[in-house]
Amino acid sequence: ERGALVPGDLLGQITARALGAEVVVTPVSSNSGVERSGAFGRVIRTKIGSPFVIAGMEAAGGRVAGYEANGGFLAGFEAQMAAGPLAPLWTRDSLLPLVAPLALARASGRSLSALIAAEPARFTAADRLEEIAPETSRALMARLEEGRFTALLSPLNESLAAEDRTDGLRLHLTSGRVIHLRPSGNAPELRLYTEAESLELAQDLLARGLEALRAQLP
Repeated sequence: ERGALVPGDLLGQITARALGAEVVVTPVSSNSGVERSGAFGRVIRTKIGSPFVIAGMEAAGGRVAGYEANGGFLAGFEAQMAAGPLAPLWTRDSLLPLVAPLALARASGRSLSALIAAEPARFTAADRLEEIAPETSRALMARLEEGRFTALLSPLNESLAAEDRTDGLRLHLTSGRVIHLRPSGNAPELRLYTEAESLELAQDLLARGLEALRAQLP
């Protein structure tokens, strides 16, 4: 109602809670609010793409739900809702993550913006460097790794806390923010995802991160 766009991964974690999911499967690129919310017994991270999410759901079993940052949602169990049972849905659905948050807001007597504001303050941004051949992306990432990512992180006044290689290179920073580098699998692009405690900070980190990457290209 304030004209703000709600990202698909945020809708996904709210929808999973509305269905009563106990396990959530989502790609590594989704924001970390799903873990920080403490609403689920287990969160499983996968490579980017619905086939990986579905495989993770099948392996987990039980009251499992899955979603992607693009808004696609999957349910691996029969959820008992106010109007009756909701059958499992193993193909990506775009309607449920639109309806469920609205229904949850109405049932709780809150506005949608208030429902969103109650979630952990984690915000993401994403963009890409175009016309970058896959071999160029891989060579760049290898050079960054050899230098412990100093060439990327020093211009951003950030330092490395941990890294995740589930899909590309996801760098967890000591500030609590995240930078995720991933060569595209189907286009000559190097994609960059960022996560921070506000949308403005995530977008700023993204812009400065892209500039730092450009400086490292031949």
